[in-house]
Amino acid sequence: MSAFIELDNVSKTFGGGVFNRSSMVVAVDNVSLSIHEDQPSITTVAGESGSGKTTLARLLLGSHDPTEGKMLYRGKDFTKLTSKERLRFRREVQPIFQDPFESYNPFYKVDHVLEAPINNFKLASSKSASKKLIEESLEMVGLVPEETLGRFPHQLSGGQRQRIMVARALLLKPRVILADEPVSMVDASLRATILQSIRKLNRDLGISVIYITHDLTTAYQISDNIMVMYRRTVVEAGTVDAIISNPSHPYTQLLIESIPQPDPKKRWGEEPPQSDWELTDDVLVGCKFADRCSKVMDECKSIRPDQFKIGKNQMATCFLHKDAGKLSDDDLTSTFSYAETTNEKA
Repeated sequence: MSAFIELDNVSKTFGGGVFNRSSMVVAVDNVSLSIHEDQPSITTVAGESGSGKTTLARLLLGSHDPTEGKMLYRGKDFTKLTSKERLRFRREVQPIFQDPFESYNPFYKVDHVLEAPINNFKLASSKSASKKLIEESLEMVGLVPEETLGRFPHQLSGGQRQRIMVARALLLKPRVILADEPVSMVDASLRATILQSIRKLNRDLGISVIYITHDLTTAYQISDNIMVMYRRTVVEAGTVDAIISNPSHPYTQLLIESIPQPDPKKRWGEEPPQSDWELTDDVLVGCKFADRCSKVMDECKSIRPDQFKIGKNQMATCFLHKDAGKLSDDDLTSTFSYAETTNEKA
């Protein structure tokens, strides 16, 4: 059975051209993964700013076409979909963006955001049916319809506005939700509520979630699997428990070590020492982390490492693990776990 969505050795570049290749920017470099409809999970795509996370999400949304490789939707090349198939794709794959306020027109009440998909996709035959759908979707994300509808965006908190966008996506009964930094612009006290709503959608409704973030703490709280990106490529992937407890790529180790830890001996405002790394151009012959890696070897500077499988549920693109053997399948999601239920993270 074919995957719901599949990226097959996909790369995406911007700029350049026949006579100006020097200005070409590689945004995603040779990524293969698949999302299966019958195996709903929450997968985090983690990495620092500029690592390619958002471009990968836009490829999965169909907003960008791959420069190399191909994207398949239900086994069919995405570029060859009919208008009817594209409409179905738009309904089944829904985004939740970073800044909820940008999704609202300040001159309209929030009802307008919820009514638009119902009207566009003809989900209700009457106003009363439309109102019922809206109220049910709001209740699914923990909002009280009577306290939410009829208000303007500025009259609601950031957390409420973001949960309305989750409710909007739910109206279309999607199979996949792509959440791009959905809690980065809300108060810390509200993050847990929004993340719990997203986790509930996965567990109760069987919706797969691609969670884009730079925050490994929230990734661990809600995710089943994780992909770590650096300089437009995936450097490590597997189950979130395997990656967080035993990071195998030096970059992943660095990310985890950078998670702030309370230290009563450190004075308020005291900054930790900064390493003097020189961030060179993306066009590197070997490993893209070679110029920052404390464990760099000669081969790292001249040869691009393969994907090496480390146990059942983990892979890393690092020569430190070449004795483990190459990943037999280019699809890195072959290391993922799809258990029907997962342990709640503390």
